[in-house]
Amino acid sequence: MIRLSQFIQSKFGKFALIGAFTTMWVVNISAQNFHPGNDIKPIDRIVAVVNEEVITQQETNELLQNTIQQLQKQNIQLPSMEVLEKQLLERLIIKRIQLQRAKEVGLSVSDNDLDQTLRRIVQDNHLTMDEFRQVLLQEGTNLSLFRDEIRDEILMSRLKEQEINSRVNVTESEIDNFLENQANSPAANEEYRIAHILVQTSEQMDEAQINTRHKRAEAAYEDLRQGISFAQVSAEYSDATDAMQGGELGWRPLGQIGSPFAELLLQMQPGEITPVVRSPIGFHILKLLERRQQEKSVTIIEQTHAQHILIKVSEIISEEDAHQLIDQIMERIHNGADFMEMAKAHSEDASASAGGDLGWVSPGDTVPEFEQAMNALLPGQISQPVRTSFGWHLIKVIERRSQDVSEQKQRETARKTIHARKADAVTQEWLQQLRDQAYVEYKVEGI
Repeated sequence: MIRLSQFIQSKFGKFALIGAFTTMWVVNISAQNFHPGNDIKPIDRIVAVVNEEVITQQETNELLQNTIQQLQKQNIQLPSMEVLEKQLLERLIIKRIQLQRAKEVGLSVSDNDLDQTLRRIVQDNHLTMDEFRQVLLQEGTNLSLFRDEIRDEILMSRLKEQEINSRVNVTESEIDNFLENQANSPAANEEYRIAHILVQTSEQMDEAQINTRHKRAEAAYEDLRQGISFAQVSAEYSDATDAMQGGELGWRPLGQIGSPFAELLLQMQPGEITPVVRSPIGFHILKLLERRQQEKSVTIIEQTHAQHILIKVSEIISEEDAHQLIDQIMERIHNGADFMEMAKAHSEDASASAGGDLGWVSPGDTVPEFEQAMNALLPGQISQPVRTSFGWHLIKVIERRSQDVSEQKQRETARKTIHARKADAVTQEWLQQLRDQAYVEYKVEGI
């Protein structure tokens, strides 16, 4: 079973800002002042103002307590308490700014979306809901607090997808060039598991400020040369959102890493680190943890040619009304109405003009609830009403086929690799822009 602290990362990947459990139900104390048996009287105060909202001492203490626990469980040597508190407060500020931005652009997470995400987390980890609650309690939190944290992570994930995807474009010629270069590369079929430290810079910084950031990166590199663990140096120096997780980026193909780093990694052995490398967003240090060969294989999948009718739940149409309408449509179809005509007349999906025709659907193309219901149908059959995060559906299966999608998969993998490489840099730039544009006032000394 994976730990709950890994749940959010597994669901939201690189879009999870702080990782799991930035909110925990703990006593309002600073770790260095905790003495068992004390008569503790929680006292809260404002430590920072972010635009028109505040961050309290209780929030920072909760995050500090949890982070200390997580670093200790990973056997990572703690940085100084002063450094750790500054790092964590900055992460709370960045998180608060993102949530404010999500509210500004009208993003929200419905209770139904949240419930479906929680159900997937529970199912993916082979737990019942009661077992899930028990594991939460063992971690020191409860289901209500966990729901709030998941809601925040979904909001930030959606915000980043909306903001970043609009700024990142991958052309067919880029895919062609990528595949050609990959075919000629000595590491074409290799993947690299890496960790990184980022000391960030921005366009607003002058030369003196950039030099200061460079010296900070060089200090981190010198600590690594002196034998201090990468995870500890990451926690102390890195501005990356994964700094408290040892800076680990997971497995990546060489093409996703970027040419300045890729050229260095090609020459490295596991355990080695790069010198400080400059990029448009700051100064980096990479550590190669592992490398492995990817196996090439033919990919045969079963595709489904399907149609559907969608009735959305909204402020205008309630859950009950939407369910009732989809029931009425289903009854009319059972009484002889044509599915395509009913889709054209009633469906609120973009496919309505085509009679609800989705074309050939591959595994993973639709949300799990839709796919599960579709897979249970035989050609010619129509489903019962199916509820997903989009609304209520009727699904009809036309036919199925087995398809070799090796070439399509190769191109799609290349597209995702190029997109991820571009998105990494754009995400850091975007976060820095949000931070620069926000009004932040510190209410404690030394920050």
